[in-house]
Amino acid sequence: MPGIPEERARSYREAGWWRPETLHELVLRQGKGLPHKCALVSGDRRMTYGELAAAVDRAAGALSTRGLRRGDTVAVQLPNGIEFVVLLLVLLRIGALPMLLLPTLRSYEVERILKLTGSRAMALPHRTRRFDHLAMVRELRPRHPNLEMLLLTGEEPPSGSDIVDLSELCRPSTSGCDAAPIDRPRPQHAAVLLLSSGTSGPPKVIARTHESLGHIVRTTSTVARIDPSTVYLAVMPVAHGFALSCPGILGVLAAGGTVVLDSAEDPRRALSLIEQEQVTHFAAVPGLLGQWLAVLDGERFDTSSLVAVQIGGAKLEPAAAERARSVLGPVVQQVYGMTEGLINATRLDDPAEVVSSSQGRPVSAAEEVLVVDDGGAPVPPGQPGQLLTRGPATIGGYYRDAAATEKAFTADGFYRTGDLVRQLPSGDLQVVGRIKNVINRGGEKICAEELEQLVRELDNVAEVAAVAGPHPMHGEIVCLYVVPVGDVVPELREVRLHLESRGVARYKMPERLELVDAMPLIGMGKLDRAALREAAAARS
Repeated sequence: MPGIPEERARSYREAGWWRPETLHELVLRQGKGLPHKCALVSGDRRMTYGELAAAVDRAAGALSTRGLRRGDTVAVQLPNGIEFVVLLLVLLRIGALPMLLLPTLRSYEVERILKLTGSRAMALPHRTRRFDHLAMVRELRPRHPNLEMLLLTGEEPPSGSDIVDLSELCRPSTSGCDAAPIDRPRPQHAAVLLLSSGTSGPPKVIARTHESLGHIVRTTSTVARIDPSTVYLAVMPVAHGFALSCPGILGVLAAGGTVVLDSAEDPRRALSLIEQEQVTHFAAVPGLLGQWLAVLDGERFDTSSLVAVQIGGAKLEPAAAERARSVLGPVVQQVYGMTEGLINATRLDDPAEVVSSSQGRPVSAAEEVLVVDDGGAPVPPGQPGQLLTRGPATIGGYYRDAAATEKAFTADGFYRTGDLVRQLPSGDLQVVGRIKNVINRGGEKICAEELEQLVRELDNVAEVAAVAGPHPMHGEIVCLYVVPVGDVVPELREVRLHLESRGVARYKMPERLELVDAMPLIGMGKLDRAALREAAAARS
């Protein structure tokens, strides 16, 4: 696993950016003095800090007795719920590595990650309303002999020596469990494996240490004003860094606040939860915020408890930011960052024009930011250029991927974000565009090249290009341009069925297909994606 050079790591520790504590210690320390306070809410279930600590102890004992050890990787594909939080804290305590997977990923993506990480166990729902997760894993399992244990949630999971009833294990209980000795992790050890946004090729795996993720949790908690009175509504997937640790559920639990876990499917349910639970904080992508504001246009919900509404995952346009402030008050906080490192945010006391026109500035004074031209030279102030970053929040490279690391990082450790930004005199950043070809559908990043490779498998597709088309709710959708083979014309439904058969996530599905006689080219035969994006925008 690529690391930070020792001299730089030592400077981060000496300055206090990296602290000698594990995430398990950071998250549960405050709650020890609040055993009767509500820590988690999920549907009609509530769990106090005392019950949470007991559940973590019990589950850690049970899983360590079954042989789970420090350094083992556990793929975690769970929806927002109490089981996710308990299992995450258990793995952090044991020192096993949770490989966090979005619930929307399917066999194509999951198989690649299982192969890369050599996961020894996987946590997943038995089935959900839309998908049979267990059937997916059973189909994959013969090709992954390391996968010895399945941790299942849901009603009446099937029996078997390799099956653990995670729902039962995570229920509050006064009974303990005799545990095998636990080789506890150290702060410099890897704590969590996360997926990159997938902006240049398939998503890459990122290993976060206890030190670096703890730094992110603390600094983002400060700028979001997280404290013991915080009630955080987690409707974004908590397997994603935004809702996990920016400050997310980890920051709120570390402060002794309350986390309300739900999904983003029903705007009215979310607004009802804000009213009922007196929610102070939530995180959302712009499209989700737009849905909630549309409901508030015609219906009344009490949102006066809100302290901070964090919007990230995609750029919040100025008009949308101004509308949100007019409806919700001066609580909007733009958040811009990447799983690889740097987190920026506007401040809650920033002037309205800063919140609406920028994506904020680094939450940590230790982060180094450069804006450079194509040759790597700094651009004049206010001019657009590629954002490079280095600091205690930024990784040193990708997990088991030397080629991607060499491509994405400079020789002196700066991460090439691939984003075009403009730095204002205030230090705030404005996101101008992207260098890397990626489609941002409601905050979920889709690699065009990955999708194109799969569509080319169809016999009636000679050439294909995937580009972003504008969409009022999602921001961008996938538009396919296809050169057919002869007179055999592919249809959108055929393409979607093929991608579904390959196990591709639903959010990556193309929503428009245009037939062309030839692809537009520039230079020495390079695909003119800009021309296709313009055409897609014109047809919207």
